[in-house]
Amino acid sequence: MSTVVGRDDPRRDALAKVTGRARYGYDVSVAGMLHAMVLRSPHAHARVVSIDATKAEKLEGVHAVLTRGHLDGLDPMCGAYVRDQPFVALDTVRYVGEVVAAVAAEDEHIALAALDLIDVEYEKLPDASSVLDARGDDAPELFPTPPQAFIPRYGPGASAAVRTARNVSFEYRYTTGPIDVWHECDHVFTDTFTFSRMQHMHLEPFVSVAVAPADRVEVWTSTQEPFQLRQELARIFKVPENTVQVHVEMLGGGFGAKTNCRTEPIAIRLSQLSGGRPVRYCLTTEEAFLTVSQHEAILTLTTGLAADGTFLARKSEVLLNAGAYSDYSPLVAEKAGYRMPGAYRWRHIDTACQTVMTNTVPAGAFRGFGGTQATWANERQLDLIAARLGMDPLKLRLKNVLDLGERSVPGETPLDSDFSLGLGLIADAIGYHERSLVANRGMGIALACKDGGGMNKLSEARVNIDTAGNVCLQSALVEMGQGGHSALIQIVADVLRTDPSKVKYVSVDTDHSPYDSGTHSSSGIAVMGRAVQQAAEQARHTVLDFAAKELGISPQELELRNWEVVAKGQVYSLTPLTRRVFGGRSYEFTGDGHYKPDSSAESAFETPCAFWEVAWAAAEVTVDPETGRVELLKLVISGDAGKVINALGARGQDEGAAVMGIGQALFEELRYEGSELLNGEALNYRLPMADDLPRSFVSITQEQGHGSGPFGSKGLGEGGMLPVPPAIAAAIADAVGAQITSLPMSPERVLTAIEAVHEHDCEP
Repeated sequence: MSTVVGRDDPRRDALAKVTGRARYGYDVSVAGMLHAMVLRSPHAHARVVSIDATKAEKLEGVHAVLTRGHLDGLDPMCGAYVRDQPFVALDTVRYVGEVVAAVAAEDEHIALAALDLIDVEYEKLPDASSVLDARGDDAPELFPTPPQAFIPRYGPGASAAVRTARNVSFEYRYTTGPIDVWHECDHVFTDTFTFSRMQHMHLEPFVSVAVAPADRVEVWTSTQEPFQLRQELARIFKVPENTVQVHVEMLGGGFGAKTNCRTEPIAIRLSQLSGGRPVRYCLTTEEAFLTVSQHEAILTLTTGLAADGTFLARKSEVLLNAGAYSDYSPLVAEKAGYRMPGAYRWRHIDTACQTVMTNTVPAGAFRGFGGTQATWANERQLDLIAARLGMDPLKLRLKNVLDLGERSVPGETPLDSDFSLGLGLIADAIGYHERSLVANRGMGIALACKDGGGMNKLSEARVNIDTAGNVCLQSALVEMGQGGHSALIQIVADVLRTDPSKVKYVSVDTDHSPYDSGTHSSSGIAVMGRAVQQAAEQARHTVLDFAAKELGISPQELELRNWEVVAKGQVYSLTPLTRRVFGGRSYEFTGDGHYKPDSSAESAFETPCAFWEVAWAAAEVTVDPETGRVELLKLVISGDAGKVINALGARGQDEGAAVMGIGQALFEELRYEGSELLNGEALNYRLPMADDLPRSFVSITQEQGHGSGPFGSKGLGEGGMLPVPPAIAAAIADAVGAQITSLPMSPERVLTAIEAVHEHDCEP
């Protein structure tokens, strides 16, 4: 019986964080440390004719200057599947803010002064700032020479290719079911939706401290993927992987941004050029705007259905604005395309997703990873179709939603949540069926699901128990505010029947931590949790086998509890037993855990998903028809945790994601004028504030009990963001009849939509 799991325990890191004692990458300091600053391109697209850093190199206090001339012997290109981004510019710059040179000096003031002494001559080139501009026949080619590229192996129905059109770096396609289903459709609707680009806005900046003498590389950095980063750094610097050591302290937020190489290669190369002196490279918030963003998207959906509203066929075309370099765009394209069917049953699916290169900030991983774009278009079109057919949108959802245990597509994991149950729950919570008609006031409901746990993700863990029953948990799950360490400690404590205060989470370090693919895709509980549970169970078995041998009792008759073993009502303390055997010397009982979903040739990717991450949202709004201003009166958000491990943490994941969804729905957008970013600083970038939260904010953490994680758990963290924008859009439509198809739903955009409704109503 579970004793610790599910409790509303305080987070293990709470006291350290509220007292300022928590240690982040930002806090790392090494004796003799230099400081790095970078020179960035003022042009969106230009040839770099020459770089003269002679004066900067001679400035007192400067120890190293890094330009394209200092990359001999390295492979400086970064990116997933398509390696097209050098960590310092080569012959061409492709967006405003690209790093052209870097300086390591005694302090940041000297480094800044040195940057002013670097002369760079550019030859400006034509640029393409939008997806539509970049795909035009006369658009400038951002990469006339093909970059390094790799296409993974896919399963039935899935395929990909590179450079399929002008400035398209990668295209993913997925098809299943007979195409002639279109002939059975009584209705066919085509709609286009646009999705705005957000900034991650993590509180802790990108920061690295590197020490790189001739024989090794050691780096403290803010990354979500320490082992993936280690592999990339070894490749870039052409050294054995075991000579690269990555340390990760707590992260002050990531939301996907802290994947891929960020500050690390520059800090390491400057350390090498400085004779191995430690180098700290920390970006400002404004520089984060110039590093990576979410993907803007244009999504066109063609949907065919029967006269009674049964969905039959779906074709979708998605264009992602990848910015100037590919970064993680191919991976996002895979997921955006694959997730276009949403939570519904189709007999035919045909989807294509292209990543389009533009002269803007590169786009990469972002919370939801393509699921946000797909859910916005998918749920919005469902509401548009319901309005056209005169159907209640909730009933249309219930008619077509997948059932518990049903497969979304061939080869995929069966659904592990009851979608209909959740729809009914949030409809009741917001009073959907009892709502009264009030002018300019409306309600909307949306549903989101995404495959969770990452692709072919591998996690390992180790549990050590000393002779006094104190426990060390080693795993490379990165704590970035989600409460993952606290939850994993509860799993260990539950298995070992001990108090969570006896369990210590050991700091993450690639030289000592067991391997993990990365902290992403809401995988902490459902994937890493299984490895941790297995390690704790193995450690418990080791202890019980030891006790059984010493007591002469079968292990099956023993129960471990508070560092005692119990057999037939008799309690035996383990401390005297261990002292007797080991002579009072220290000793550790050890258990190892390993989890990876089974590979499958039937899956579109390498493995079926580890679990389905599901979220439901219901919103109630009022709309001012004179100004277009939307007030969010009530928001109900609900996720399915399968089984809650830490109640406070689970609630925080859903509510935090929902607030991010409010930002996406109503405020957040990186605004460009041509290729110039207009609001690339914290003061000009509109985030949701405390005053923007609804008067009534309800979160319901469901425990449907079908998850594959420990004790039936599933992942949370991304799902709660996905259904919020379409739920608010549906509520606006319910209030004033305006169907919004673009994000964010600013007052200007809402007012324009209201005016369009009035113009339509006035037509003869």
